[in-house]
This record gives sequence, structure tokens and C-alpha cells, in this order.
Amino acid sequence: MLENLSNLWAAVRENVMYLLIFLLIFVAIFAAAAALEKLWLKPERQSPARRTAYIGIFAAIAAVLVYFEFPLPFAPAFYELDFSFVPELICAFSLGPVAGVVCALVKELLKLLLRGTTTAFVGDLSNFVMGCSFILPASVIYFAKKSRRSAVVGMGVGTVVLTVFGSLFNAVYLLPAFSALYGMPLDAIVGMGTDINPAINSVSTLVLFAVVPFNLLKGVVVSLIKFFLYKHIERLLRMK
Repeated sequence: MLENLSNLWAAVRENVMYLLIFLLIFVAIFAAAAALEKLWLKPERQSPARRTAYIGIFAAIAAVLVYFEFPLPFAPAFYELDFSFVPELICAFSLGPVAGVVCALVKELLKLLLRGTTTAFVGDLSNFVMGCSFILPASVIYFAKKSRRSAVVGMGVGTVVLTVFGSLFNAVYLLPAFSALYGMPLDAIVGMGTDINPAINSVSTLVLFAVVPFNLLKGVVVSLIKFFLYKHIERLLRMK
């Protein structure tokens, strides 16, 4: 643990710019979620202590789930499926979009404390942004008119946004950032995809044949798990 903290502090000193970008993006997403809650949505209010406790519990569960990652046969090894979006989504559906965004941030902070960063915060920023791209539209649509149908529609829209935004984010920012970080040409990263699927021969085909199905699968799987778990968890959350 002490070694992780030491390495994390060294990474903080060396990558201040990425941390500032991370902070600015969080503030922008948080402000958007807060504005939507205040002007349009009506999430159920709970005491600050209870709300904080629930967010902390969901974030801790999400941080643990990050450890359980599964490789996929159609994508390079650095794309692994985990289920950490599930607690974030349940938190957002239970307490509102703002709570979901805060939960996603706390999960990343816990993950950094437990594991440090191996990507100079680039991967951590990416996971946070893509998580928010999924849980925000899903929870906003659900809270606009609470029903089973709106929950399904919200998760469907969230999956589409995650797939489209996540894929563009990979092509425009994430893959070039990893290339610069590790001093690895983009062609070498593409080559890792080619080894799995010969149709992958450029950044665009890597995104099309690996990133798009990866994000789509993640959104669908997370939505299905949340759909079957939520009612049981909601009863616990309403217990006094």
C-alpha cells in the first residue's frame, strides 16, 4: 500500500496536466448533472449522511469489481470487460445523476489508491468519462418519468451513447495518447488488433471491429445485470 502511494505521488508530480484535465472534465460533467437535476429531474431526497454512505458503498463495490477483468476474443488484450459500471448505474438510478457521477469519480480515486496508475492517468480518465457517458443519459431518461419502460429506454440510449462516444473517444484521444505515452507507434497498436482479426489494418478498423463491439457488449451486459438486480437493491435502499 505504501509503495502504491509512493508511486502514485510520483505519477501525480509527473502528470499534472492530465490531472488538471481530469478535474476540469469532472467539474463540467458534475455541473451538467446538477443542472439537469435542479431544472428538470426530481430524484428522491435523502439525508446527506445516508446519501454519502450509499455513494461510498457503491463506489467501493465498483472499485473491487475492477479487479475482475475478462479478455475478449475479438479485441486486443488492453480491452478487457469488467462490471464496475453496474454499481455506478444502480447508484445513479437510486440517487440521481449527480450521485452517479460522484460514485464514478470515487471509484477511480479508490482504484488509484489501491492499484496506482500504469497509464499516467490517461486510462483512469478514459474509464471515468466513458462511465459517465453511459450512466448520465440512462439515469436522466429514467428520472424524467420513472417506470420500467423508461429504465429500459434509458439504458438503451446509454448503451448507444457509450458505443458512439466511447469509440470516437478512443480514435481521437485515447489511442493517440497511449501511443505517445508508451512511445509506441499507432501502427504497432493496430498490429495487436491485426493479430486477432486480419480485417483490422488501421485505427478506424480497430475502432470498428474491436472498440465498437466492446463498448456495445459492455453496455448491454451492464444493463442486463442492473435490470435483474435493481429491484432487490432498491428495497434495501428504502429500508429505514
